[in-house]
Amino acid sequence: MNTPTLPNEEKASPRGIQSIEVGGQLLIALAHHGRPMALKDLAREGQMAPAKAHPYLVSFIKLGLVEQEASSGRYGLGPLALQLGLISLQQYEPVRLATPRIEELAAQLQVTVAIAVWGNRGPTIVRVAEAPSPVHISMRHGTVMSLRGTASGRLFAAHLAPAVVQAALAAEDGAEGHKLGKNKDFDEQLKQARAEGLARSLDGVVPGVSALAAPVFDDQGRMVLSLTAIGPSGHFDLDARGPLACALKRAGQELSRQLGWLAD
Repeated sequence: MNTPTLPNEEKASPRGIQSIEVGGQLLIALAHHGRPMALKDLAREGQMAPAKAHPYLVSFIKLGLVEQEASSGRYGLGPLALQLGLISLQQYEPVRLATPRIEELAAQLQVTVAIAVWGNRGPTIVRVAEAPSPVHISMRHGTVMSLRGTASGRLFAAHLAPAVVQAALAAEDGAEGHKLGKNKDFDEQLKQARAEGLARSLDGVVPGVSALAAPVFDDQGRMVLSLTAIGPSGHFDLDARGPLACALKRAGQELSRQLGWLAD
C-alpha cells in the first residue's frame, strides 16, 4: 500500500557525491576569476587548505578540466573546460535560432557569415557558414575576436556595459592607455556602430580581410549575438547603405523580433 504524502512534507533532495561538490568549488573559483591562479589563492577561494586542494587539481588536470602553467605553476581552466563552455554557447537559444539564417545569408551574399556571442574571454565565434565561392576566409569555432580590431568586437564594445568592455580591453592588451573615453578613434568607432546599427572592419586583424557585423537583441534590449559577414577586402562592400549591410541588418532585426525585442 502506498504511503500518503503529507501536505507539508518536503521532497528530499537527491544525494550527491560530496567530494565532487567540494572539488567543484575550485572550478567555480577559476571560472569566476577568469585567469590562472596560484595554488594558495585558488585554495583560499575554494575554502580549503592548499594540501587538500592539490589532489583535486591533479585529478582535474588528468581530465583536462584544469591545466598548469609550466613557467609560473599557476592553474587555469583546461581544454575540456573550454570545450564544454563552447558547446554550452552553441546550445544557447538565440544561436539555434540564428544558425539557419547565416546559411541563407552566406548563399545569398556570397560571403562567409559567422555568429559570435560574448564568452568568458570576449566575442567568440560559435557558428560559421562558409561562402559558396572558391575564396574562403578561415574562421574556426571558438575563435576569440579582438575588441578593437574586428567588426564583431567593436559591435559588442558598442552595446555592452562600459565596465564589461573595460575589463575585456584590459585583459586583451593589458594597457591602461586603452580605457574607454581615452582613445578617440576607438570611441568614435563605437559611436558610429551605435548610430548605423552595424560595425565594420577594413583590413583589421588579418590584412586583406574585411567584415561587417550587425547586432541581435533579446526582449530586454540586450545584445546577445552578432551576425558577422567576412570577405576579401577587394570585393567586400563596407557601405552601411549597401546591399550586404542592409541584408545583414535586416536579418539581425528579424531575429531580434523573434526573440521579443521591440525597437524604440
